[in-house]
Amino acid sequence: MVIVAGHVVVEPRQRERLLADCAGVVEAARRAPGCLDFAISADLVDAGRVNIFERWESQPAVEAFRGSGPGDTQSAEMLAASVAEYGVADVRPLT
Repeated sequence: MVIVAGHVVVEPRQRERLLADCAGVVEAARRAPGCLDFAISADLVDAGRVNIFERWESQPAVEAFRGSGPGDTQSAEMLAASVAEYGVADVRPLT
């Protein structure tokens, strides 16, 4: 399993538009083979932060979906980013 998690920082006044622009990406990811979960969401306490969480069955599934990454417009809006992939060897359900 692969988890992609982190956040990007944008101008607070740009965040809602960025999130709206990402709706199609979220829908496509959730339909993609190997996607277990995919979310891009507004942070509850930081008006310029967008949280990213993805869970995939495998690295090949991530790579097949990822393509070239965010478009030029989205990249230009990002002031900072801290997103990483994590290879998961074991899962312990909490519920």
